[in-house]
Amino acid sequence: MYVRKSRVNNGRILLSFVVGYRQDGKVKQKYIEHIGYLDELEKIYDDPMAHFKEIAKQRTKETKNEPISIDVNVSLPTSSNRKNLGYTFLQRVYYSLELDLFLNKKQLKENINYRFHDVIRLLTYSRILDPSSIKTTHENKAVYFEKFDLSLKDIYRSLDKLLALKDELLIHLYHIISSIYGIDTSHTYYDCTNYYFEIDYNDNDETNSHGETVKPGLRKRGVSKEHRPHPLVTMALLLDNQGIPISYDIFPGNESEKVTLRPLLNKAKSKYQLDKVIIVADRALNTSDNIFYNNSNHDGYIYSKSLKGADSEFVGWALADDLSQSQNNIKSRVHTFDITIQRKGKRNTKVTVIQKQVVYYSAKFANKARYQRELVIDKAKSLIDNPGKYTRATSVGAAGYVKNINYDKKTGAIIAKDLSLDISKIKEEAKFDGYYAIVTSETHMSDTEIIDRYKGLWKIEESFKIMKSEFKARPVYLSTEDHIRAHFLICYLALVFIRLLERSVNYQYSPAQLIQAMNDYSCLYLDQNYYVFDYKDEILNSLEKVFNLDLSRKFMTQMNIRNLLRRPKQR
Repeated sequence: MYVRKSRVNNGRILLSFVVGYRQDGKVKQKYIEHIGYLDELEKIYDDPMAHFKEIAKQRTKETKNEPISIDVNVSLPTSSNRKNLGYTFLQRVYYSLELDLFLNKKQLKENINYRFHDVIRLLTYSRILDPSSIKTTHENKAVYFEKFDLSLKDIYRSLDKLLALKDELLIHLYHIISSIYGIDTSHTYYDCTNYYFEIDYNDNDETNSHGETVKPGLRKRGVSKEHRPHPLVTMALLLDNQGIPISYDIFPGNESEKVTLRPLLNKAKSKYQLDKVIIVADRALNTSDNIFYNNSNHDGYIYSKSLKGADSEFVGWALADDLSQSQNNIKSRVHTFDITIQRKGKRNTKVTVIQKQVVYYSAKFANKARYQRELVIDKAKSLIDNPGKYTRATSVGAAGYVKNINYDKKTGAIIAKDLSLDISKIKEEAKFDGYYAIVTSETHMSDTEIIDRYKGLWKIEESFKIMKSEFKARPVYLSTEDHIRAHFLICYLALVFIRLLERSVNYQYSPAQLIQAMNDYSCLYLDQNYYVFDYKDEILNSLEKVFNLDLSRKFMTQMNIRNLLRRPKQR
């Protein structure tokens, strides 16, 4: 509170008590009380200004310890005044990773004339809290407490700048995460997924004057994880033993995931100077070439193995003992055998492999397999009875259990002729119910440790689920290759942030729960520079303790809030 002098229409000077505050970065004043005209007050006090300044000072001290009284303008729509502050926890992760220092340094070097690191903050926070297109993200930027004074053009330009920094950024993140949070690369989890684009045609390949492909197009039709007909891109992801992302890459959608492991792992080992890496992956990566690569590169592997597609010798050994009737439902062996690998474009080179092979039986897996197969059999029976209701596309799965099935090449319609259920195939597959096989280069590991390590693969499957559901990473509404690749770099950053947050609260809450809590923690502007907070839960309490923040006040000033968002002092 202070004393303000105002000259009124009659020329006299009026003294008043006024409170100053900030709103939207501007200094404003609120009238409290008229004191009187200066010429009349001079007849009473030797120095009216000094006298009332002292009173104002005393009142300011008193009001700090009194309840706040605020006039709320209820006519204002609350949605326009509500600001998200849940992103303060993402901001703490951002600062802990020193991304502001990294990006500001690059901004100076590249002579970027806008706040580059603000663009990356906005895109990353929004991908987690309010995922949408670039245009919508820009339109909704006012939802955050801070002002992101950025144009849409700034954001699009930043995508190109960010992509150019990808390798440096991944190295920076790896070393910072390793030093602060710790990274365990004793076992790394690897898998691929794909993302679709709502477009009709593949991207064209770049060719040279001889018609040879110089650079393949990125968006290509391939084997979709969601059985979609759209062009795709493939993302390969590498996690550490605790589920923290350590690297990724993007490949054309028509490229087999079997060949993605080698280039990504080579890059990661070179960039991060890793020693031996043991890759844990599903059976899609279990190829002769990958096994040879892991062995010859002085790394290791733990892959699942399909019993249905295995050779007769392996199947005979796996099923020789009825593990479903055994007290010990696990068996293993160290086996030496030959594999054929590709060299100089020809698959004719034989190499010898020493491998530990583990087979185990689970009644839970058996029940699940039987249940799922019964659903497919029911569909196959329906197809046999009513073939006109199905096509090549809609009969996927069930067609495998139907004999003599054929399709019209033009329409995809089923040609109904002597359709019958393939009983022998059903019985053959039933033999494997409940059995699971895992193979590894690590012959010294115990059976249970191998199984436990493989079961950790759910971490990477969940990471893909987070990006597709929580982050809405697909479909992708960008067209240039650089912008598409930058989009997935932002998705990767968002995944790093949410995984580190999840770890900070000891995995008590899921990513979805953390995101919901951060979205719910928002404030409503009232008056006189005060904001009211009307939501708090146990998740916010946990995050508050982790980051040593005080969120106990229901009412905060702009300065209080800015202190929460400020970069913490280096310890």
